[in-house]
Amino acid sequence: MRTSRQPIRTLDRLDRRILTLLQADGRISMKDLAEAVGLTITPCIERVKRLERDGVIMGYYARLNPSLLGSALLVFVEISLGNKSGNMFEQFRREVLRIPEVLECHLVSGDFDYLIKARIREIGEYRRLLGDILLQLPGAAQSKSYVVMEEIKETLAIAVEDKSQPT
Repeated sequence: MRTSRQPIRTLDRLDRRILTLLQADGRISMKDLAEAVGLTITPCIERVKRLERDGVIMGYYARLNPSLLGSALLVFVEISLGNKSGNMFEQFRREVLRIPEVLECHLVSGDFDYLIKARIREIGEYRRLLGDILLQLPGAAQSKSYVVMEEIKETLAIAVEDKSQPT
């Protein structure tokens, strides 16, 4: 599997259509996928396998309902590190990977160092997550929290249109 962040060879129209359809329904049968893109099954399977091998397709996921699983509260947390020397960023990274409530963690530029997205049951649990876990991470000095009141859009889908072609 390709792990580099370098783009692979140019994706053609069929590759892009396959990716769009798989993002919409990762459980689509190869027969239905091939039919939808105008290929026979074997070449369609070969394209999907190549996209997987090249790292374009990184996996297939079930989308779960967080409210039904007791994780209805979504929060974003800015974390600023006080000590930015040595391997503090690596220590922070290593520890944050162990926190199951953290869905995403991004090292960012700007007024703070990390932006964390987390899901928990309720605000009391968030208080524990922030005070007992997040602010105890290596180097963590300050935080600012944003509790989501309404989720307007949430998707993992990436636009795969051909950016070299005029619209």
